Amino acid sequence: MSDVPFGFSPHDPDDKSGKPGDNPFDFSQLGNMLSQLGAMLSSAGSSSGPVNYDLAKQIAFQQLSSTTTVGFAADQSGAVTDAVHLAEMWLDPVTSLPAGTRTTQAWTARDWIEKTIPTWQRLCDPVAQRMSGAWVEAMPAEAKQAAGPLLSMLGQMGGMAFGSQLGNALAQLGAEVLTSTDVGLPLGPEGTAALLPANIEKFTEGLERPASEVMVFLAAREAAHQRLFTHVPWLRQRLLDTVEEFAKGIKVDTSALEQLAGQIDPSNPASIEEAMSSGLLEPQTTPEQKAALTRLETMLALVEGWVDVVVDAAVSDRLPGAAALRETLRRRRASGGPAEQTFATLVGLELRPRRLRAASALWKLVGDQHGVEVRDSVWEHAELIPTAEDLDDPLEFAERLASTRKALEDPIAELERTMREDGDKGGDKTEES
Repeated sequence: MSDVPFGFSPHDPDDKSGKPGDNPFDFSQLGNMLSQLGAMLSSAGSSSGPVNYDLAKQIAFQQLSSTTTVGFAADQSGAVTDAVHLAEMWLDPVTSLPAGTRTTQAWTARDWIEKTIPTWQRLCDPVAQRMSGAWVEAMPAEAKQAAGPLLSMLGQMGGMAFGSQLGNALAQLGAEVLTSTDVGLPLGPEGTAALLPANIEKFTEGLERPASEVMVFLAAREAAHQRLFTHVPWLRQRLLDTVEEFAKGIKVDTSALEQLAGQIDPSNPASIEEAMSSGLLEPQTTPEQKAALTRLETMLALVEGWVDVVVDAAVSDRLPGAAALRETLRRRRASGGPAEQTFATLVGLELRPRRLRAASALWKLVGDQHGVEVRDSVWEHAELIPTAEDLDDPLEFAERLASTRKALEDPIAELERTMREDGDKGGDKTEES
């Protein structure tokens, strides 16, 4: 078996002849490669598409079974339910958004993977599809004509590579996430408030705070997220669409793919993961992606900032360690961690609310100046949502909020008012002249 996979012959970069008759595809290897690939793919599950999610779950479950607690005590499930119920009562007076939790659940890390896979599929498929297409584009025309079933196998190979990456990332993330909304995105089923007791127990070990206090604090954050994602219909879609928009803008360097092909041995599945993590496929961020990234970072910061302010108002006088827990969670989210690593690996995207403190300050200012109802009504209209520039000048945003809301609630009246003002200004100019 040649050291060069997929039938590509080694390319000499110093060979400038470029003879038309040269054929970089070794057809004599085709049968052997098909046999090896078929044997390898038959053991990877039946998942189709750009990512092998069956393989991803297999890998994630295997890693979790050897490194984490499989389940949790029965009383912990009850503790989660009680904590969410208490948190909802505390949240009611500090936000105009009603409870969004329809179901409260205690999850294991395995449950978290099972429940969030549908959303991961939506987030990962765009970039995987782009990469899979590039594999085929990188093949010589002669190879495409002769390969036949090999092309579909190449697609499966790409699905396995992404599935392997996703499985490792999910195992790491599943062992550390505390709630279903811990990464800032609505990954779980709508209306389901979920906490992971085993992970929370590990998280609590170094905090020197009672476990019940930490549980209620995290339950308040989860319940606040659910209120926002349930009662702001456009928010969930906007967040996921922005991630998809970023992923679809990835540009694939086919020359890097050819170099990558030289590192993969079809008879050794481990070589796929090693090659994919080699850095050859690091995408160049396009201007469109930078714009999408800015929008996503701002939206994540606004979500996390609102949750931060609302939860602080709900628990600060009730939990002695609320201030310390708030700062710990702020730093944990702002510094990235497993969530950032996962998205950076899979989509080239850092999922970090870099401006969390600025967003918290903005929501606090709006609430202080206009009241809770006006603050929360900002989420009713996507047009009202603060921008990155507003985070730089929250006072200006708070001052113009009242007029902006009037314009959206009664656009005809606002238009008439503007026309009257323009007319008055025109009359003043005539008198002056």
